[in-house]
Amino acid sequence: MNKSDLKPQGVFEQFARINEIPRPSKREEKMIEYLKNWGESHKLQTKVDETGNVMICKPATPGMENRKTVILQSHMDMVCDKLVDVEFDFDNDAIKTYIDGEWLTAEGTTLGADDGIGCAMELALLEADDIEHGPIQCVFTRDEETGLSGAEGMKSDFMSGDYLINLDSEDEGEIFVSCAGGRNTTARFNISRESADADAFFIRCSLKGLTGGHSGDDINKKRANAIKLLGRFLYQEMKSYEGIRLAQFHSGKLHNAIPRDGCFVIAVPTAVKENIRADWNVFAADVQDEFHVTDTNMVFNMESTDDEPVICEPQARNFITTLQAIDNGIYAICQDEALGGLVETSSNIASVHTAENEINILSSQRSNVMSNLDNMCATIRATFELAGAETWSSDGYPAWKMRQNSELQRIVVDSYVKLFGKQPVVRGIHAGLECGLFSERYPNLDMVSFGPTLRGVHSPDERLLIPTVQMVWDHLLDILKNIPQG
Repeated sequence: MNKSDLKPQGVFEQFARINEIPRPSKREEKMIEYLKNWGESHKLQTKVDETGNVMICKPATPGMENRKTVILQSHMDMVCDKLVDVEFDFDNDAIKTYIDGEWLTAEGTTLGADDGIGCAMELALLEADDIEHGPIQCVFTRDEETGLSGAEGMKSDFMSGDYLINLDSEDEGEIFVSCAGGRNTTARFNISRESADADAFFIRCSLKGLTGGHSGDDINKKRANAIKLLGRFLYQEMKSYEGIRLAQFHSGKLHNAIPRDGCFVIAVPTAVKENIRADWNVFAADVQDEFHVTDTNMVFNMESTDDEPVICEPQARNFITTLQAIDNGIYAICQDEALGGLVETSSNIASVHTAENEINILSSQRSNVMSNLDNMCATIRATFELAGAETWSSDGYPAWKMRQNSELQRIVVDSYVKLFGKQPVVRGIHAGLECGLFSERYPNLDMVSFGPTLRGVHSPDERLLIPTVQMVWDHLLDILKNIPQG
């Protein structure tokens, strides 16, 4: 299959143009300018709010002027991650894509289909002149991935539709009607450094090739977390040998991604260095066996490295003990049977980085029940505080509660059954969607979320299942054709 053969052609052409535009979270200025110019050049009503969200409006096609107004919404930013050995500048370089069987993916970087493919569908719809629809408002929000600040900054008079379709989901055939709320918890250990013993031997241990993934949608897949694994080995060795001193620990990048690689540097007594090497090899074999289904490409490495100052022993011990103790993964499952065993509450330790005088740790908590979200954050803070760290949690974003007797949900499900001859799955998602914030600002807005199938989002393994784009496109157009009168 060649890229020129991809269907629907208009959607993939728009996606290719979007992937030429750098759009890291919080640095979406080039994308904002592109959307503004695009709307104005097509003589469509276009506005940009003070936060940087963009709306492009398209009037109804003849005979459909009295239909209810539909808001189509996607986020313009993308998670920027790459393989460690790939040279790429996300502020200037275009994403390079290629076709692998039925999948579209990128060369060593995130693909940007989360949520560039949603944006592409909106632009293709705005550009087309052969699609029946009522009044449409196409909304492109900024900075969804690192704090939902685009939706957070949107005022309650920016949108004015009756229905909202969020095009930021990752499983074709699944209609999402609720999402988790989330908060980040940060911890900081203040540290001091000193010289290691004269006979110390310095070792650098690294781990890469983990599957990683989205800290919400993939948290139930039992994938390995690089921070937890590296911390586990350090705790084991600290208990086995005297005189192990920590110099560096680095792992993770983003609050909403499961860490897939990391490293640490330790100083060890020369007399036990071979014991530690042997322990590392045994540990690697054990971990590979534990995660032989979910993480099949782990790479463990150990090598000697240069001397450097080490963290004072009691401070390092507290930090390492906390990494062993900290909750990570699923905390509770939803009790509501209608949500079908959805994860209710979870926590992900997302990044750890040592500096000269401090260690900074970022974790992410999620829940569909806001009181349990508060409790999960408190649990994480308490663990760090017992070890002497300073902690704080962000304000976060709210959950989106399932709407009873949703008219839009009925339209979407009926359309899917008619087109594909089967029932879609209607469920909640354990990731944060901007619908949570919209539900606060626009309490009467009837909302659903769906999209084509994506895998490996928030990682360089991100890929888009090509045939599902046509399915979602056909579904979207049929929904628009069947929107009732206002």
